[in-house]
Amino acid sequence: MSDQLKKTARSQEATQQKASSSEEQQQEKINEVRGLLGSLTEEMPSFMSDATIRRFLRARNWSMEQATKGLKETVKWRRDYRPDAISWDDVAEMENEVRRTHVADYLDKNGRSVLVSNVPMKSKVSAKEQIKHLVYLLEYFATNSADEQDDFVVWLTDFRGWSISSTPLSITRESIHIIQNYYPGVIGVAIPFDPPRIFESFWKIAKNFVQADMKEKVKFVYANKPESLKTIADIFDLDTLESSFGGRSARTAFDINKYAERMRRADKMRGASKDSNGHNHN
Repeated sequence: MSDQLKKTARSQEATQQKASSSEEQQQEKINEVRGLLGSLTEEMPSFMSDATIRRFLRARNWSMEQATKGLKETVKWRRDYRPDAISWDDVAEMENEVRRTHVADYLDKNGRSVLVSNVPMKSKVSAKEQIKHLVYLLEYFATNSADEQDDFVVWLTDFRGWSISSTPLSITRESIHIIQNYYPGVIGVAIPFDPPRIFESFWKIAKNFVQADMKEKVKFVYANKPESLKTIADIFDLDTLESSFGGRSARTAFDINKYAERMRRADKMRGASKDSNGHNHN
């Protein structure tokens, strides 16, 4: 074997050992967090998977104390809110609301799920119902992700025609709180597409609620700026992306029936169902 090949082999071996060592350290931290959580891991075994604990650790810069605190707060919220029990049939005004926000039927170039929103479209339900729909979608992603993956959702939002009434600050604030505190490591990139100038003032206020690592995930894209559109081409396969976002897909109308089938299948897989007494899950 030549010296160069030997050097390459040694380098690969060192990289593998480093990765293995890093995984072992991560697993040790996960196990220690389990110990700190005590009986809470038995109360919610499906939620308290290694993948969930790893997401909280990564989001809290591998601080076991901060991850444990976040998980305890999340368990308390889950006891009250019951996100795991929200099903497709709980989504009020389904057709209108899923046209406003739905899981796309394609992935990005990195195999991440895509959440598509059209915020200027007027909601027909209360703020409480809008938040419930968001939680339903976040729970869908969190329970359908690959165990080792984090930051596995790209959120693509059409802002054309946006006004302050489209996304009231109270709903925005609560949505950010839920995403950051109860579903950390789910959203990998958030793309506000073509927001009007007036949105800049709104964003200056809204970003005060956004954690530093989340701010870095927000990528503004403007249809009239070619350099800005490059962000879209870097993330998405343009042949699968809707033409409204600069893609080349020939897909036409949104098929609510196919979407409903897909979400009901996912509900069955994660065991989401209404309580027998028709309990309201929030």
